[in-house]
Amino acid sequence: MEIRLAEFKDLMPILNIYNQGIADRIATLETEAKNMEYINNWFKNREERYVVIVAEENEQIVGWASINPYNNRCAYDGVGEIAIYIERDNRGKGIGKVLLRELELKATQFDFHKLLLFTFPFNKLGQALYLKMGYREVGVFKNQGILDGKFVDVMAMEKIIINT
Repeated sequence: MEIRLAEFKDLMPILNIYNQGIADRIATLETEAKNMEYINNWFKNREERYVVIVAEENEQIVGWASINPYNNRCAYDGVGEIAIYIERDNRGKGIGKVLLRELELKATQFDFHKLLLFTFPFNKLGQALYLKMGYREVGVFKNQGILDGKFVDVMAMEKIIINT
């Protein structure tokens, strides 16, 4: 498996994997599938430090991950919010761990001192990965969003990657 920076040619598989996460209701509060215009804008309007990486196996993208802005205030410049999405048939195979390791390396290169993420408390597979990789649960936001007409909780997790 090769982990590399995403390119424009990867946007269709990235979009397909993201839309799987939306459809499966395990990774995002988004409910509507996204289109190429959406993913093109998302990709081309990123600063260099907010990387998108892909996991490629046998010339197929099997997962992707990104560092995203947490807050636009300068006080939060060292905090990145991460996202990891794995292609449906490849979940549970260790791809997320490899992507997360690479995200952390990229984060240190771009002077992030902390990574955080938001996950659903029922996403046990994702939480197990993050806990194994040294992330800690910060807390749970009760009724943080609505998914399919029902309130859902959202868990915040974080990891300090550089102590200052």
